[in-house]
Amino acid sequence: MRGVVRAAWRLGAAAVRGRAGRPLSQAAGEGGGIAAEGSGGGGGSGSREAIERLVREHPVVVFMKGSPEQPLCGFSNAVVQILRLHGVEDYRAHDVLQDPDLRQGIKNYSNWPTIPQVYLNGEFVGGCDILLQMHQSGDLVEELKKLGIRSALLDAEKDQDKK
Repeated sequence: MRGVVRAAWRLGAAAVRGRAGRPLSQAAGEGGGIAAEGSGGGGGSGSREAIERLVREHPVVVFMKGSPEQPLCGFSNAVVQILRLHGVEDYRAHDVLQDPDLRQGIKNYSNWPTIPQVYLNGEFVGGCDILLQMHQSGDLVEELKKLGIRSALLDAEKDQDKK
């Protein structure tokens, strides 16, 4: 587990610049389409039906501590950084710290004890460690492709080949 934590930290520390060279903290907040929600907006209930609506509301949904602009734990930050590296700007993020019922409800729903949790097309993918493994293996590029999302890493790879 320590290796995953170190890798996640290095990923967060290494990825300090987003698209167009802007700091990532600025890049996410500039019209990226990220909707961070807590207890407002009718999604605050921890009931199974409410959670089901939230995980199906968008192709990419993240339950995290804090917001994409201000993650409040290293693992949530790592998930945000991985999504940014892939150019995934349009996703739904729900801050579980804003709603204790949601925090417990999502753990019950997925039968997964930790936050963050990532859902692709309504299906639970995993937490930070799983997303990091998928990123490292290239599986995340393929899963995003199934959602109609082209990973920015493919473009970066193509640009590298031109040099």
